[in-house]
Amino acid sequence: MVALSLKICVRHCNVVKTMQFEPSTAVYDACRVIRERVPEAQTGQASDYGLFLSDEDPRKGIWLEAGRTLDYYMLRNGDILEYKKKQRPQKIRMLDGSVKTVMVDDSKTVGELLVTICSRIGITNYEEYSLIQETIEEKKEEGTGTLKKDRTLLRDERKMEKLKAKLHTDDDLNWLDHSRTFREQGVDEHETLLLRRKFFYSDQNVDSRDPVQLNLLYVQARDDILNGSHPVSFEKACEFGGFQAQIQFGPHVEHKHKPGFLDLKEFLPKEYIKQRGAEKKIFQHAQCFGLCTHSFLSFSIVLYV
Repeated sequence: MVALSLKICVRHCNVVKTMQFEPSTAVYDACRVIRERVPEAQTGQASDYGLFLSDEDPRKGIWLEAGRTLDYYMLRNGDILEYKKKQRPQKIRMLDGSVKTVMVDDSKTVGELLVTICSRIGITNYEEYSLIQETIEEKKEEGTGTLKKDRTLLRDERKMEKLKAKLHTDDDLNWLDHSRTFREQGVDEHETLLLRRKFFYSDQNVDSRDPVQLNLLYVQARDDILNGSHPVSFEKACEFGGFQAQIQFGPHVEHKHKPGFLDLKEFLPKEYIKQRGAEKKIFQHAQCFGLCTHSFLSFSIVLYV
């Protein structure tokens, strides 16, 4: 069989060597040969490195799978393969605003990476989480505007399902495809991705012993109510407002917490802000609630079930 002549570029030092391989050579073995014959490639752990076939369109570049043979990728004489590290840092933003940097394998799919990302953060039920490309989401939000007042003025229980179809929902977010890599979906290594819960299978298992999930669940409930992603009745919105008032200001103090004290846009969806008696109703709920983890959890679960 005629040997395949390839240019191997050791990316971290930009050294290029022309090497010959049998087309039937496994990618794993090709990497081993490169490390043996090219001194510049003998850095770090061998398992952290791989061969990358680049393209003018970054989205079309691919990592060669270790178990595949070179001829599987229909390589031709003179083609350039990059020998480089697969691990790279990825910034992940939580719903509470905190940002964590996690090392990820650029060759893995999003579904595979979520196992790593969630375990590093302390989340066990990774299958319920997904990632959102924030830059695209923000552009969408800038262009959509707000719903007309006459479409959101009368939210009651009978119209709730109809309104869900008209309002901004999770389906409008730019969720990353779990079967594809970051690179294939145009995720730049310098951008920050939003980690958000997408599926709700195990809320009954979340309690005070799981503070990370508990916090994320409540923050997501709060944001979805305020931005209209999760439509709720006026009564439920005020109930939420009571929780939020306790979180921000502590136990209710009657002589201090009076109408005019709250900035209602932080406690109610936009369409309920000007509704008569809204702030008074929030304070009524605030007086009823004890500031306990179980209450917050129960309320968050009710919202999503």
